[in-house]
Amino acid sequence: MAMSPDEIERYARHLVLREVGGPGQQKLRRARVLVVGAGGLGSPLIQYLAAAGIGTIGIVDDDTVSLSNLQRQVLHGTPDLGRPKIESAADAVARLNPHVVVVRHAMRLTPENARTLVAAYDVVADGSDNFDTRYAASDACFHEGRPLVTAALGPFDGSLTTLRAHEAGPDGRPNPTYRCLFPEPPPAGTVPTCEAAGVLGALAGVLGSLMAMEVIREIVGFGDGLVGRLLMVDAMGMRFETLRYGWDDENPLSGTKHAA
Repeated sequence: MAMSPDEIERYARHLVLREVGGPGQQKLRRARVLVVGAGGLGSPLIQYLAAAGIGTIGIVDDDTVSLSNLQRQVLHGTPDLGRPKIESAADAVARLNPHVVVVRHAMRLTPENARTLVAAYDVVADGSDNFDTRYAASDACFHEGRPLVTAALGPFDGSLTTLRAHEAGPDGRPNPTYRCLFPEPPPAGTVPTCEAAGVLGALAGVLGSLMAMEVIREIVGFGDGLVGRLLMVDAMGMRFETLRYGWDDENPLSGTKHAA
């Protein structure tokens, strides 16, 4: 379907990019992206995906907006206090880009529902704040053959990577899974929560925006993505570093000892 005059003007800065252009913008328009979490990472992620013209954005979140969220969860505002985050997020997307369809999933992503949720989308972006959800999302993406962009925040640091664990790399070896990078979640209580440790609000904006960039690159297909690379951001020293990691043949998903 051809773009309307409104869409052509709206996406004009994409359309003149050789790496995106009309074909790339149409890919964004047809894409279905599932965003896990409408909080600190999900807020800028959802905003930039909507602005980019992603056709359908699914949002998984079961939380409501609280006053302490607003220091970093910029998708929501003071009038949204007490509202479900998926509702205020959907309203924000509608204000920004009425061409985007938002699918609301008022639930927590769990091992029981993750595969059904993931299977309905082309790309998954996980901005959740707990290990149970991260492992459920990454395992489901492996089993359903979906790319996953996943990020995590600390008080003054963050990390980001992209997983295409269902595919092989250029060398013929399987791409790494999330469990190749982090085989098991840390013991309960060893990693302090955001509530206990705090987080620099603007850092969530940086990582969420980088997540959106990775999602867009995965859909359009330009540049050198983060498959097999972990981007680490240090806000104290203002440093960006990249760690390479590979497939572990003992991982419980695609490892030679565990493969079905």
